[in-house]
Amino acid sequence: MKGLIIRWVLNGLAIYLTAGIIEGIAIDGFIASLFAAFVLGLVNAVIRPIFHVIVLPLNILTLGLFTFVVNGFTLWAVAGTVSGFTVDNVFFAGIFGALVLSIISGLLTALVKDRKR
Repeated sequence: MKGLIIRWVLNGLAIYLTAGIIEGIAIDGFIASLFAAFVLGLVNAVIRPIFHVIVLPLNILTLGLFTFVVNGFTLWAVAGTVSGFTVDNVFFAGIFGALVLSIISGLLTALVKDRKR
């Protein structure tokens, strides 16, 4: 349970930092980023796998590059449901935001795992 809470806070921090880096993404505060991280986790666990199956032929055709569009759309959809979190458009802010978010989240997770040792 402690690991889940740490990961949730790290993803909230990653969303907060991503909003500071990508121009088309805005967040009202850290509490909003925690809520966005929670909703993004739910969407990634439940809806995103179903969407990946639906767009599988297109993903195969583009050699997996369509995954970036799926990730951008996921981030944009979460922003549509979370108050205080906005993503201006799917193609620039959504795709680049999802890419930066995954890099920052991965780096933060690696730092925390490294400190545990």
